[in-house]
Amino acid sequence: MIVSLLVQRRSQTKDYCPGKLDPTPGGVVGFDESYDENALRELEEEMGIQPVLIQHSDESNKTNSNNSDSGTTCTIRTTMQGLFNFPYEDDRVRCWGRLYEVIYRGPLSDIRIQKEEVDEVLSIPFHQVNHLLQTKPHDWTPDSVYALRLYLQHTHDRRLMRQTSSSLSIERYRLRSKPRVIFFDCDDCLYFDNWKLANQITQKIDQWCTAKGLPTGEAYELYKRHGTALKGLLAEGYMDHCERTIDKFLLAVHNVQYHSLSRDEELRQMLMRLDPQVPKYIFTASARHHAERCLDKLGIRDMFCDIIDTKACGFVNTKYSSEAFEIAMRIAGVDDAESCLFLDDSVKNIQAGQRFGWRCVLVGRIGRDCGTPITTEGHAEHEIDRIHDFEKVFPELFV
Repeated sequence: MIVSLLVQRRSQTKDYCPGKLDPTPGGVVGFDESYDENALRELEEEMGIQPVLIQHSDESNKTNSNNSDSGTTCTIRTTMQGLFNFPYEDDRVRCWGRLYEVIYRGPLSDIRIQKEEVDEVLSIPFHQVNHLLQTKPHDWTPDSVYALRLYLQHTHDRRLMRQTSSSLSIERYRLRSKPRVIFFDCDDCLYFDNWKLANQITQKIDQWCTAKGLPTGEAYELYKRHGTALKGLLAEGYMDHCERTIDKFLLAVHNVQYHSLSRDEELRQMLMRLDPQVPKYIFTASARHHAERCLDKLGIRDMFCDIIDTKACGFVNTKYSSEAFEIAMRIAGVDDAESCLFLDDSVKNIQAGQRFGWRCVLVGRIGRDCGTPITTEGHAEHEIDRIHDFEKVFPELFV
């Protein structure tokens, strides 16, 4: 089934944008008139359409007699649902609007246009709409072009079941910029080996800690409290903040076997399909030399611009803190938090990234500690089972 957009051509007698294409019939809200009342009135005046206003999409199967000439109950042909509010401003217009989605199921011949407002109504297949907006933007009214782009973004997000970020409220909806940089966590994100490598590192850290007189298991508790065991050791006074001492610690605890990792051609091909104009970074709480060995084993080291590791973040700034995200952005040369896309397996890291303004994807939906499903509870736009599913939830980033 081809889904089309009903587009008005404005009357040549109109003061504002005569003869231009307008996909959003509407008007100025009158005194003591609500958005809903105005939308219903304008749609009937300009196109002769009398939709049924619904609050939720699952109510679209209700029946109503208003659309039946005989007065008998029939299935609703046309429904209208409010989606979001948005501000708009250009050289001639400054306003707030509310956008509605109207599903019209009747024939084009049933539409009755208001001659003083509209010259004709066109039915344009949705797959052609984006092309026309790109190639002939001046054929359209500028405010409706903006509203239509908002609608296409909103529809795209709904189709992908993408969570709306806190900075993209439906009460003040706006166009979102395309990510300018992607940050990938390394361990248990770019690969999953049933935590074999992670368990080795945890054991090494535990051995180091018990040699210093700490109880067995304290290393992992430090990690959970502070984001890394290293930060916990420094913060709680178990290690001097001396770069030489820290380097020796990092070398010792990452002296592990990498037999559980192997070349991942599927991952490499996916990374190669990513838009080459969007740089990719490794953002890890671990050490650079460990991340390099992991990437070499996976066969993807050449896919990334740089590795932002614990040393680059000053050792004490973990991904639980905003300072680490600031450092990562400075290294990547970006200053807009929302232009950063972040993939990580840690719920706490995702929550911290989202609070800082980054767009986030949780990779892996089973918790290491609990062995049961985990969720970010809306802090991530998507939650995927494995890194290879990234393309499914962000198809716009791939070429």
